[in-house]
Amino acid sequence: MDVITNDRNNDHQVFIRRNAKYLRRCLQVLPSSHSSLDISRLTIAFFAISGLDLLNSLDVIEDDRQSIIDWIYSLQILTTNSKHIGTGRHGFRGSPTNGRDHPYDCGNVAMTYCALSSLVILGDDLKRVDKEAIINGLKDHRLSDGSFVPVVFEKENDMRFVYCCATISYILNDWSAIDRQKTVSFIMNSFTYDCGFGQCPGLESHGGSTYCALASLSLMDELSQLSAKQLSSLTRWCLFRQANGFQGRPNKDPDTCYSFWVGAALKLIDAYHLINIKQNENFILDTQDLVTGGLAKYPDNTPDPMHTYLGLSGMALNPTNNYLLSVYAALNISDRAVQHLNKLHSDWKNS
Repeated sequence: MDVITNDRNNDHQVFIRRNAKYLRRCLQVLPSSHSSLDISRLTIAFFAISGLDLLNSLDVIEDDRQSIIDWIYSLQILTTNSKHIGTGRHGFRGSPTNGRDHPYDCGNVAMTYCALSSLVILGDDLKRVDKEAIINGLKDHRLSDGSFVPVVFEKENDMRFVYCCATISYILNDWSAIDRQKTVSFIMNSFTYDCGFGQCPGLESHGGSTYCALASLSLMDELSQLSAKQLSSLTRWCLFRQANGFQGRPNKDPDTCYSFWVGAALKLIDAYHLINIKQNENFILDTQDLVTGGLAKYPDNTPDPMHTYLGLSGMALNPTNNYLLSVYAALNISDRAVQHLNKLHSDWKNS
């Protein structure tokens, strides 16, 4: 059901209020069905905070802004707050679940990305971020092929963590942890036979990894690594992912989150205008819960924080939308937040 009908301004306001209420609730309490997400509580906070920003509704948490900022900082791993601190363990943990002094208490690059992005959105000055420790820690997450692992004691490496490390480096304005030549090589070697990007070299193309690859190249100012032929075939692969919404892989059902992953990938290569914007927006709106708010993975499914946020982000890519803040595709935060980050970078340079 497309709820945006005749009185569009009024319907937009209803949409904003309903989903702002849902995202605010996600910051306060989640149902027991989401208990498995407790270890990565920081990601839920990021989805809610950034979603409220895109809805231009950060005012609904204004009274809690400082306490949220302080809570995020409480999740930072500092040399002085864990007896198990060691090489590569700095950064932000996902939640206080393990607790300090737990042998596996350590920073995670995905959680660090969420923490830094959330702090920027909330207008923090990042002065309490241990930048040097985080960047030095990233060096210990780096593998010989230029890819990264999420935590130092795991061996899993793929494009998601390359992206997280690229965003951390960009936000902190320090690229010393990334071996640019090797990382670019890892990304380009993941360009597949069917002309998308896989999670690693030799794996199938996927909408999420395609976004992560292109966003990482964009943040490193390396999109020129793609030839005209590769860009053309990549554009075709992404456009073929649209049915009404977008699918992540061929022969899969459309899924709300890929409206951002694939849509943003097209945005980064200047091809977003080729999609059917209205059809995509109608699919996203069909997934919303008209009572509780929130967006789901598919129509008639239960909403969740991730799909709510990525659905909003997918809609915010539309340059003609006038009720959501525009999203900066490479960082997946609002252009307004990026303006604040640019000011921080300028202040750091002049200090």
